Amino acid sequence: MPKFAANLTMLFNEVPFLDRFVAAANAGFDAVEFLFPYPFDKQDLAERLEANKLKLVLHNLPAGNWEAGERGIACLPHRVAEFQEGVGRAIDYAKALKVPQLNCLVGIPKDVDADKARVTIVENLRFAAAALKKEGIRLLVEPCNSYDIPGFALNRSAEGLDVIEAVGSDNLFLQYDIYHMQRMEGELAATIRKNLPKIAHIQLADNPGRNEPGTGEINYPFLFGLLDSLGYSGYIGCEYKPLKTTNEGLGWLETVAGKSRAAA
Repeated sequence: MPKFAANLTMLFNEVPFLDRFVAAANAGFDAVEFLFPYPFDKQDLAERLEANKLKLVLHNLPAGNWEAGERGIACLPHRVAEFQEGVGRAIDYAKALKVPQLNCLVGIPKDVDADKARVTIVENLRFAAAALKKEGIRLLVEPCNSYDIPGFALNRSAEGLDVIEAVGSDNLFLQYDIYHMQRMEGELAATIRKNLPKIAHIQLADNPGRNEPGTGEINYPFLFGLLDSLGYSGYIGCEYKPLKTTNEGLGWLETVAGKSRAAA
């Protein structure tokens, strides 16, 4: 069965963020991920990870003013210096938290020509991939669906893979979010099978609703079995909105994920 990491931005949100590390460990997780560590002291976060015997498998590069609706700045040519500064800050946190990979949300190119936005994305990702490679940290880039994030610059797997090819770095990979790609393109199994060598991290939620597996249309037992058969060894980030509370919904780990071997 695949390994699962609790996304602390989405899960256990009935408790304050810094208390979610204990909650995740108590729920049986050995790994976590979250959007951003930057509002918190990195040593405090490191101590909470160690105290709860948790691995941090992913966090994001700084993504601009999240509260104001920004979803990344890598596509914005007038903010390249800010992006590069953010890469340095992300590396500082990643080294302290021993996280092996960082994700880049490329953003919404508002009032920016599409061709210029793409050139800026490629140049920024090339810079970040090189900087992270020096520290032994992988860089990921994530397509997101245009329903939840209208105007987001990368919406489909092929668009993410095309940018990766344009960057030309051996340290840039795809973050494949099953929920986002179900909404945009379907063909989940075929896409995963074809591109798994370029996929460094997977995230999940069911559709519709972005709730836990088993609440919607996605055949998760089949997908988990497929990932097992393909030898996927990474974690799957549980980036979903609990239908009720997180603990009430965690039965899917047995009722859905537990069926994956038979489905394979």
